[in-house]
Amino acid sequence: MDEGTSVDKDKPGDDDRELTVRKFYRAEQEAGFAERAPTDTPQTRHPAYRLAFADTDFLLREELRPVRFQLELLKPEMLLDEAGVGSTLVMYGSARIPPPGAVETALAGAKDLPESERKVVESLAAKAKYYAEAYRLARMVSEKSIVEHGERQFVICSGGGPSIMEAANLGASDAGAESIGLNIVLPHEQAPNPYVTPYLSFHFHYFALRKMHFLLRARAVAVFPGGFGTFDEFFETLTLIQTGKMKPIPILLFGREFWDRVVNFEALCEEGTIARRDLELFQWCETAEDAWKHIARFYKIKD
Repeated sequence: MDEGTSVDKDKPGDDDRELTVRKFYRAEQEAGFAERAPTDTPQTRHPAYRLAFADTDFLLREELRPVRFQLELLKPEMLLDEAGVGSTLVMYGSARIPPPGAVETALAGAKDLPESERKVVESLAAKAKYYAEAYRLARMVSEKSIVEHGERQFVICSGGGPSIMEAANLGASDAGAESIGLNIVLPHEQAPNPYVTPYLSFHFHYFALRKMHFLLRARAVAVFPGGFGTFDEFFETLTLIQTGKMKPIPILLFGREFWDRVVNFEALCEEGTIARRDLELFQWCETAEDAWKHIARFYKIKD
C-alpha cells in the first residue's frame, strides 16, 4: 500500500465477499470488545450490563443449574473428542490404600497406636498389593496402544485422586501414555494426583455429571477394594447393566477375599433380591493378567 493511502473501513474487504466467511464475531471477540470499551458510566458499571456468558455471578445463580449441568456435560466431552479418546478403561478403588513403598513406614508408625487403630493400618497395608496390580494393569493396557478408527482405545480413566487412582494414572504415565482424571469438588482440600495428563484433568461440581463421564466411554471397569465411593460406582454400573440400561462391558472385581467379607453376594441370591445369573455380570480377578484376559476375551482381541 502506498504511503498516505487510506482504507475505507465501511467498504467490504476481499474476505468479506467470501461465502464461507463468518459474518458475526465470535463470542470471545465480542467479550474483548466489551472489555476494551472506554465508556464508564453508572450503567456500564452495573452487573446487569455484563455479557451474560461472562457474568460469573449470574452463571452461579440457582436458576442457572440446568445451564451448569450442560456445561459440565459438554466441556469434558468436547475435550476428550479433541484428544482422540475413543474408549476408556475406568479404574475405581480406595483413596486410602498405601503404595507398596510406604507400607514399612506405615506399619512402623502404627506400633504404638491403640490395637483397633493399629489393625486398621495393618489391614490397609496388606492391600498395598492392589496398588501394585492397579499400576500393572494400567501400564499393561496403555503399552498395548490400541487404536481403532483413528481413536485411542482403553485410555486409563480414574477419579484423579490418591492411592488406587494414583496407581492407575502412574501406570499409564510410565507407559508413556495419556490418562484421564475426573476430580470432584469436596469440602476438604483435594487435588489431582500428579500423573493425570494435565489437559485430560477435569474438575466437577456435580456428582451426576462426573458419573456420566466415567461410563460414557467406558469399555471395561476395574474395581479394587474401596469404600463408599467405590461401592457406589460399582453397584451403579451393575444396576445399569442388570436393568438393560447399559450394554454389558467387562466388570473386573479385584480382591475376592475383601469383597466376600464385606458383601454377601450369595445371601443376595438366597434372599431372592438378585438372580443367580446376576453374579455373572462381573468377573473375579487377582492380577492384571486376569483382568486383561477377560477384556481380550470379551472383545476378541488377540495378544
